[in-house]
Amino acid sequence: MLAAGAATRFGSPKQQVLVPQVLERVRQSSVDQVVVVAGAYEIETDAPTVLCRDWHRGPGASLRCGLRALPRDTEAAVVVLADGPRLAPAAVDRLIGHWRESGEEIVAATYRGQRGHPLLVARSAWDRVPDEGLRGVAATTIACDDLGSPGDVDTPADLL
Repeated sequence: MLAAGAATRFGSPKQQVLVPQVLERVRQSSVDQVVVVAGAYEIETDAPTVLCRDWHRGPGASLRCGLRALPRDTEAAVVVLADGPRLAPAAVDRLIGHWRESGEEIVAATYRGQRGHPLLVARSAWDRVPDEGLRGVAATTIACDDLGSPGDVDTPADLL
């Protein structure tokens, strides 16, 4: 879970509010282990947490910190954002299922035709994550419209 940003539009560390909600949803999926990547702010959670000192370089830098913290036998990582409190556990499982069948390197959920999260990254692609993240990198997309968007909390009003 990427939770390293400065949350400047929110006006305070939104991670403190949102991480528990997103963590609960991820744990309802078939993911084996969750690692939270912190950066601008400390985050109190019962999940393993990695501090990414390079968080300011971009989401890719934070993602690389999280990937390095995973066990060596990890075959793929599911990436979720801390500001997506309505993440559907079934979306995570849908991406994992597709990846298990296809073996594709990068698989992303879409909502109304727009690419979003979760995102699955096979180990073979981990060393090619740019600082700006994977948004501009080609991915196989899987429609998750029926599961509802995970949300994108940028301001306190987005919590309503």
